[in-house]
Amino acid sequence: MTHVDLMAGPPPTHLPVDPCAAELDGGAAPADVVRRSPASPFAWAALAEQARDDGADDVTVYAYSRVGYHRSLDMLRRNGWKGHGPVPWEHEPNRGFLRCLALLALSARAIGETPEWERCSEFLRDSSPAAYDALLG
Repeated sequence: MTHVDLMAGPPPTHLPVDPCAAELDGGAAPADVVRRSPASPFAWAALAEQARDDGADDVTVYAYSRVGYHRSLDMLRRNGWKGHGPVPWEHEPNRGFLRCLALLALSARAIGETPEWERCSEFLRDSSPAAYDALLG
């Protein structure tokens, strides 16, 4: 008889490698990568970060990070995620999603969307305490 630990919670979700991460690390422009790979969380995170770093309006950063967040949710679900559970920062392919989530939280706070800031920052902490510490801590 197999013992099942009902209190263990869902297993960690590990997204597949996103080839856009290497492209972006190689210096490709985030907007070009988004145009070629609009489902890539890494591309949307890079675009949102670039907008933020270039001084774009907080609404622009919010919009880019929200698109990346929703594209990430689609990818997470396709890879077995059931709406909760760990998405470890230590697994590098998860970082596109986690960066989008952190940017969404920060830009929500910047535009005065307090409930969204609270929900997203809590979601980040629940998904990966290490990501929370690295990105919001």
